[in-house]
Amino acid sequence: MIDVVVSGAAGRMGREIVRLVAASGALKLHGAVDRAPDGLGQDAFALAGLPPGGVKVVGTLAAALPGAGAVIDFTHFEASVAHAEACAAAGVPLVIGATGFTSEARARVAAAARRIPILLSPNMSVGVNVLFELVRQAAAALGDAYDVEIVELHHKRKKDAPSGTAMKLAEVAAAALGRDAARDLTFARHGMIGERPPRQIGVQTVRGGDIVGEHTVYFCGEGERLELTHRATARDQFARGAVRAAAWLPGRPPGLYDMADVLGFKRGTP
Repeated sequence: MIDVVVSGAAGRMGREIVRLVAASGALKLHGAVDRAPDGLGQDAFALAGLPPGGVKVVGTLAAALPGAGAVIDFTHFEASVAHAEACAAAGVPLVIGATGFTSEARARVAAAARRIPILLSPNMSVGVNVLFELVRQAAAALGDAYDVEIVELHHKRKKDAPSGTAMKLAEVAAAALGRDAARDLTFARHGMIGERPPRQIGVQTVRGGDIVGEHTVYFCGEGERLELTHRATARDQFARGAVRAAAWLPGRPPGLYDMADVLGFKRGTP
C-alpha cells in the first residue's frame, strides 16, 4: 500500500483523484494539499463526496510530505516546480499532471528528477498516450510524402494554447520525421502565405463551450488522408491515469518519466 499525497485536492481533478485513491487497492490517501481558502481544513474525503476519512486539507506540501510514499500534483506549473524541488529534498516520488511548462520550469523539474523519480505528462489519459505511440508509428511509416496537421479543441476556460497534448503530438511527429519542433511548427496562418512548406507541421487551436478535449492528427497525402483522433468525454480518465502512474512510480530509479513508460512503450522525453 502506497501512501499518497494529492496536491490540488480541493479542485475538480483533485477530488476525482481522491475518490479513485480511496477505491484503489494499491494506494492510500496520506495527505491532501490545496491553497484555496474554501478547502483548507476540510476533510478531503468529504470534499470528494465520500464519507469523512480523517485527512484534512492543508495549505502547504511540506505539511503533508512526512511519511508519504508518492505525491500526485494537479496544480499550476509554477507550483509544480516548487513541489518537485520539495519532493526531491524529501526523497518522495512525484507525478505531475500540470501543463503550460516554460523551458525554464521544465529544466527545474528535470534537475529535481536527478534525485527522485518524477513522472511528467501533458495528458495522463491512457488513450491519449496510446495516441502518442500511434502517431510516432504512423509518422515513421508515412514519411515526408504526407503533410502533418494537428487540431485540438478544448473548453473556453482553458488558459494555455496550444494544449500540452497538442504540443507533445507535434513533438512526437517531428521526432519521427527527423524535423526540428522549434523551427518546423506553425501555429497560425493568415493572408497570402504562399504554398505550404514541405517540412511544416501545423498546430491549430479551437476553444469553446464545455469541450473536455479533442485532438486529431491528420496525415494528408496525395489521394488519401489518415486521421488519428482521441476524444475525451469526461475528465476522470486523466485522474485514472495519474493514479495508475502513482502506483507504478515508487521504487523506480531517479529520472524523468512519462506515461509511455507506465504503458511499456519505448522510453521518450516528456
